[in-house]
Amino acid sequence: MDNFTHIGMDVHKDTITVAVLRPGTTDCDERTIANTPEAIRRLISRHDDRSFLRACYEAGPTGYDTHRLLATLGVACDVVAAALVPRRPGVRVKTDRLDARNLARLHRAGELTAIRVPTPAEEAARDLVRAREDLKADRRLAQQRIRSFLLRHGRHYPGRGGSWTRPFVQWLSVQDFGETAANAAWRHLLAAYSVRASQLVSLDAEIAAVAAEPPLAEAVARLRCFRGIDTLTAATLATETCDFRRFPRAASFMAFAGLVPSERSSGATSRHGGITKTGNAHIRRVLVEASWSYRYRPAVGKLLAGRLEGQPPEVAAYSWAAQCRLNATYRKLASVKSPNKAVVAVARELSGFVWGLMTDQIAV
Repeated sequence: MDNFTHIGMDVHKDTITVAVLRPGTTDCDERTIANTPEAIRRLISRHDDRSFLRACYEAGPTGYDTHRLLATLGVACDVVAAALVPRRPGVRVKTDRLDARNLARLHRAGELTAIRVPTPAEEAARDLVRAREDLKADRRLAQQRIRSFLLRHGRHYPGRGGSWTRPFVQWLSVQDFGETAANAAWRHLLAAYSVRASQLVSLDAEIAAVAAEPPLAEAVARLRCFRGIDTLTAATLATETCDFRRFPRAASFMAFAGLVPSERSSGATSRHGGITKTGNAHIRRVLVEASWSYRYRPAVGKLLAGRLEGQPPEVAAYSWAAQCRLNATYRKLASVKSPNKAVVAVARELSGFVWGLMTDQIAV
């Protein structure tokens, strides 16, 4: 019999609904407490032997402060993957008390999947990289608004070259629309773009500085040995994964990235679909972006050679083997499928090479 007391917690910004499931019982003691350190300490103080307490709550916007507080109080706590919590399809009632009760019962049954909680340093580095993604999305919106404004006023860039080059931005700065209000709106749109562009430049420098220091420096240096992976992509992989060894096989890391094919099988019928896209979207995005570089024949250019300097020979050999394998995969698939599908397949294999490098499984 399970001798542990399981505590299911439905955590919100201001409150925590708690369900306490004691050994040998099926009914939970339920209450709602304030989401404050003092209230959590009072809750735990009601139990004499904290070594027999097992708490859990779903990962969400409230972060990991509750987990870290419980750890300081000597209570084992799991932060569980919300998307993997079993749900009964016939149940149409959802309340905080029911959620906490289900968490306690499922935790005792071993039906919940715990995630790895990052250290404060790991979370800080990840926040920095994700902040860049947010700013990049803001810049894209600013660019779209500028384009829409130009389209409404019938303005077309007369020069050659792509958009958002230096000549294009200079051309934007001298536009005059004849009306005071329109010119004022135009200046604000340009200012929004300029602010986001300058923030991205500053943030890139800060990410590069963080990636050059422990604990990221070693992982980033190794990941940069792959073609298509430089500092930003390497920092994203390192901060989002943290510990590659928590995945027992390459296929597990591929599933974490959401790059494995979906499947629906029943009896003698088996159907395979597109990739699941149920894993870490940040990792999936950068791996797909990096995989486009494997369209070209294997080569070690000046930039890649610089990134390989100082790395062991077996790492360089592993990087070359990855180039040869992934280029062959792309050429084979691109001849029968669309380039996009071929690149996604390359990204899946690239994730396996990344896992092998970061877990020292680099025999070629």
